[in-house]
Amino acid sequence: QVQLVESGGGLVQAGGSLRLSCAASGRTLSRLAMGWFRQAPGKEREFVAGISWSGGSVDYADSAKGRFTISRDNAKDTVYLQMNSLKLDDAAVYYCNSVFTNDYRRPAYGSWGQGTQVTVSS
Repeated sequence: QVQLVESGGGLVQAGGSLRLSCAASGRTLSRLAMGWFRQAPGKEREFVAGISWSGGSVDYADSAKGRFTISRDNAKDTVYLQMNSLKLDDAAVYYCNSVFTNDYRRPAYGSWGQGTQVTVSS
């Protein structure tokens, strides 16, 4: 079994930037397509961005396009989410998960990690 650990969240002013990281223990992420998801208070968890195992293909939610960039460094077994021009609506707990190869918007694991909190202030 793999255990995912998200980090990099924090408090940022609107318009600012953060970079989130997703690391794993128990097994390598290098052969897995991965995605970022978020959940704001009172809302359902939603897809943010996905990336193929090689990093050659990406997919973004409309809300993330043009502002967020997903990337990975398989040598470090880490997946990143660079978030720029943050908005108040971006405030949420951010999670990473394995995603289906043919649909990056669909999480593959049945359980989730603790996530990392992103708070955006005005």
